[in-house]
Amino acid sequence: MDDSQLLRYSRHILLDEIGIEGQQALLDAHALVIGAGGLGSPAAMYLASAGVGHITLVDNDTVDLTNLQRQIAHTTQRVGQPKAESARLTLQQINPGITVTALNERVDDARLAQLVAQADVVLDCTDNFATRHAVNRACVAAGKPLVSGAVIRFDGQISVFDPRSGAQPCYSCLFPQDQKFEDVACSTMGVFAPLVGVVGAMQAAEALKLLMGVGASLAGRLLMLDGLHMEWTSIGVARNGACPVCAAK
Repeated sequence: MDDSQLLRYSRHILLDEIGIEGQQALLDAHALVIGAGGLGSPAAMYLASAGVGHITLVDNDTVDLTNLQRQIAHTTQRVGQPKAESARLTLQQINPGITVTALNERVDDARLAQLVAQADVVLDCTDNFATRHAVNRACVAAGKPLVSGAVIRFDGQISVFDPRSGAQPCYSCLFPQDQKFEDVACSTMGVFAPLVGVVGAMQAAEALKLLMGVGASLAGRLLMLDGLHMEWTSIGVARNGACPVCAAK
């Protein structure tokens, strides 16, 4: 790190758990953020400000006026622009010393496998079960830790699925692929704007901890937030020995 970086990241470096070594680990890391909307905005912005050296953003949507109530990486002037590119501009303004790759595309299984293999940590900031399961399969196959978040109405949830230990559950252990879960969209159900900030920031925190190897992650636990009453609930999540995704790993 040069003098400018030492100054920029000094508040991290002052933490005994992080120090020079932890901050350097962030600068050397590559995070893949899938979804540049409500969750992806704060998650990616904190990854950028913390100094994650390479952030790849994946989103095939464009900025809409209805997004601006909660998707803080975008501005009124960018309505109609690709979300990935809009978020890239924001991250580069926050921290011009990092590399941000914006991919305006809908990724299939083969492309996901390629992108996940190149990353050190993956943040699922999407809003549908099909994509979440696809991301989970790619992370299990590549042995990459996955930080998953979701928010709808006044409810949020977050967990970490880390296949590296061989003992932790994957996303499919919690939400089996063969079960029918109804996708609920913000466009029909609504979402309380600050909650995506809360959960997205927590996704960034979990990702940073994983990259630096500090603290204990949420692997094996699901945190659920009732934002209307501001109450957190933590439940244990066990690995499913018959899970078709991770049981053979």
